[in-house]
Amino acid sequence: MPAAHADKLEMQHRLFAELSRMFGAEVPLYDKSLLVNRVVNESVCGLIARRWRGFALAPEQLEKTSGERHGAIRIGRPDEYRWIGRFFAQFAMEPHAFYDMTNVGAKSQPIIATAFRSRRNPEHRVFTSLLMTDWFDPATRARIEATLATRQVFSPEAKRLIEQGERDGGLGWADADALIREATQRIFKWTGRARDHDLYQELSQAGFKIAADIACFESHHLNHLTPNTLWMDAYTSAMKFCLGEMGEAGFRAHATLALEHFAAQCDRDYLRLHFKHLTAAELAAFEPAPLPADAIAAVVDALTKRLKQDDLNLSRHKHSGFKDSTEGPAADTPVLLRQDSYKALTEPVRFTNADGRTVDTSHTARFGEIEQRFYATTPKGRALYDRCLAAADAAKERHPGLAKKDFAAYERLASEAFAPFPKQLIALVEQGLVFARFHATDAGRAAAKAGRLPSQELVALARAGHVAIEGLRYEDFLPISAAGIFASNLQQYGTQSTAHAKPTYTQAQLETVLGREIIDPNETYAALEAESRAATRRELGIDAGS
Repeated sequence: MPAAHADKLEMQHRLFAELSRMFGAEVPLYDKSLLVNRVVNESVCGLIARRWRGFALAPEQLEKTSGERHGAIRIGRPDEYRWIGRFFAQFAMEPHAFYDMTNVGAKSQPIIATAFRSRRNPEHRVFTSLLMTDWFDPATRARIEATLATRQVFSPEAKRLIEQGERDGGLGWADADALIREATQRIFKWTGRARDHDLYQELSQAGFKIAADIACFESHHLNHLTPNTLWMDAYTSAMKFCLGEMGEAGFRAHATLALEHFAAQCDRDYLRLHFKHLTAAELAAFEPAPLPADAIAAVVDALTKRLKQDDLNLSRHKHSGFKDSTEGPAADTPVLLRQDSYKALTEPVRFTNADGRTVDTSHTARFGEIEQRFYATTPKGRALYDRCLAAADAAKERHPGLAKKDFAAYERLASEAFAPFPKQLIALVEQGLVFARFHATDAGRAAAKAGRLPSQELVALARAGHVAIEGLRYEDFLPISAAGIFASNLQQYGTQSTAHAKPTYTQAQLETVLGREIIDPNETYAALEAESRAATRRELGIDAGS
């Protein structure tokens, strides 16, 4: 890369830092939720330090650990979607996976999507949806497309910068900053301005709120910008407490249960997964220690005291409450990801109609998601996850409202549904349920040199301490979980096509829109594992066929 070009990953970090600042200015509750997350993560790190001697995290490193973001945007036109893909390419973000949100049962929506992220070790990602106008009857489709045709989200300057980056193989920092300003001042900025109030009302009343959000607004405003948390159930309890939805006694009970579960699962594999900056030598140097009997109670006391301070009294902010339950696997099952959110806010909007008439009203779409990421599943693991999730959903239907009435009982139901999954990384890998990266250890190299390796199978060698296993983190999305978040925030559960015949959608269609192939994440995960297996076998002198 020529010296004059900005590093694309550094551009990406700067883009998301600026988007976070923009979103915080637009949605003050977002900034407050980040503060709650930081306070919870500090408490979790304090507990880790009691559980593992030698563990310590400087404030700036905690900030970096908590600094990942994933966003969501909704696009109306195919040409806009191609420009979005070209925009993200300037920040080393490529399309990963195809998500058909029209085909997720009762939670279906008239959109298809991909997620833009870096190929390896991504820290930021954007779930990017495209409204499928042929989902609608011809008259409604024509009105939606006519409304969308009148807007121009990408300015001529933004297009010029993207084309320059494509032509030259990158942008200098002055142009990179200019493109980031286009993102925060136009492409993703909430304006509170929309068009065709009649169309908006008709779509919303017919159950198509997500289409109304896409079709009638002036920009691809961010619907959320999600941080990551170190322990989901501790964060959700803290948010409900700060929002005034849970009393102190309830919070203490929830937080205690959450941190007890955390302490039971906080092994070296958890540390390796959540603190990527730690080296293998640093992890090996930590010494396990039994938690004092009062350790969790002390953490809960300190956390409660901090959350009661005035700066975290979120009940004073306009809000719509927090979701009742978390999307994804049970808390004791470290696969894929868990997601939750405070519900979408009601915000003022001014509609301008074609006849010049204006309507001042409100709109509900932007919400505050949170996530915690775990191990990427193999196809075998994903099939098991889908079966377990179906069992968990069936149990929830048999016990409606249980999450609010008896959270411990609700967690037991979820845990029972996901019982077929092992809870330890090595067993997950051994059963072929998650992807992993392998490394030879010093002990393994010494044993190989002396001809004393007890096995030629890598998992068996890992159990003997001759090979280290690192689970690959899941970097993508779950359509059913995303649909559950959408449905909860839209207060609408699923839509049916009004076209004469229900359309079907394929990855090839979205690739045609983008003008490039969409990457299959499973191929990336599998390739990473295969590369590490081969390298480890070579280093230990093991026959590749074993």
